[in-house]
Amino acid sequence: MRGIPVTVLTGFLGAGKTTLLSRLLRHPDLARTAVLINEFGEIGLDHLLVERVEGDVVLLASGCLCCTVRGELVESLNRLAVQRTGGALEFDRVVIETTGLADPAPILHTLMGDPGVLRHYRLDGIVTVVDAVNGAATLDAQPESVKQVAVADRLVLSKAELAAPETVQALRARIARLNPAAPLMVAAMGEVDPALLLHAGLFDPARKIPDVAAWLNAEAYEAHDRHDHHHHGHAHGQDPHDVNRHDTRIRAFCLTFDAPLHWQAVATWLEMLIVTRGESLLRVKGVLDVAGQDGPIAIHGVQHLFHPPAPLPAWPEGEARRSRIVFIVRDLDRAVIEEGLRAFQDASAREQAIRAS
Repeated sequence: MRGIPVTVLTGFLGAGKTTLLSRLLRHPDLARTAVLINEFGEIGLDHLLVERVEGDVVLLASGCLCCTVRGELVESLNRLAVQRTGGALEFDRVVIETTGLADPAPILHTLMGDPGVLRHYRLDGIVTVVDAVNGAATLDAQPESVKQVAVADRLVLSKAELAAPETVQALRARIARLNPAAPLMVAAMGEVDPALLLHAGLFDPARKIPDVAAWLNAEAYEAHDRHDHHHHGHAHGQDPHDVNRHDTRIRAFCLTFDAPLHWQAVATWLEMLIVTRGESLLRVKGVLDVAGQDGPIAIHGVQHLFHPPAPLPAWPEGEARRSRIVFIVRDLDRAVIEEGLRAFQDASAREQAIRAS
């Protein structure tokens, strides 16, 4: 799957997104980067800060980047693609910096679902910046900040040098519960190695075999499950963050299936889940062993929208051939998802057996 990689940079107001972006853009690895900045408010302070960096900067000034301005995002991305094709601009990557108030889901819907955008671009990853000083209070007060952390592929902790060590440690633990699979980097005075933030997506054409294991990071979810069960079984109520009304709505887990899955059962189950509980599916990523297919099939969804299933060239070396699907959900029990898929698989297996008899 080809396309210009797009990194979505998000994080709540004051987290340090613009500081991070400004320094990243001065790094040689991001020398050929086009930037889209979404703003909230009348004065484009973020734009003025980034404008000094060489490269193409497009200002999305319509306020919060949500459904009402998705058309503007599509228009800006398509305009950049036309200029690139015509030789007026040269860039190899796009970074979209959202307003701190933004729900990242509409941006992901645009990148994953708009046909015009898909002709030119591919989602490389979501980077979320969290302020070490105010991060815990923000997660307590702002549900969108919890969602920004939960859906991230990479997490950056900013202003850690200004916070007490015990504050940083508690926040890191809290973030890990919300999103156990995303690597967490600490920005020293706003500096992070770009190599740690880029190439977070599965569909990187530069790789002969996509790094499925890193994309899913299923082991992190499984370790989180073991720790979570132990925590709730023996230490319930001891951690004040566990009773936070926003955090407790989020669940992160991985389902594993050793036997090949029937694609029609998976597709029907997904359609049912999207229709009935789509708002709760913050992010779904999976690599499936589908009956009748030699190679793995990748699935990727955000709420009501799923990327078309993508055949991968081969199973990762050393990886067992089995299906793994990771979920980050809100207000949705794991049992509902797991029992639903198993029911559809069992029904499909019975149908196959009847046809074969």
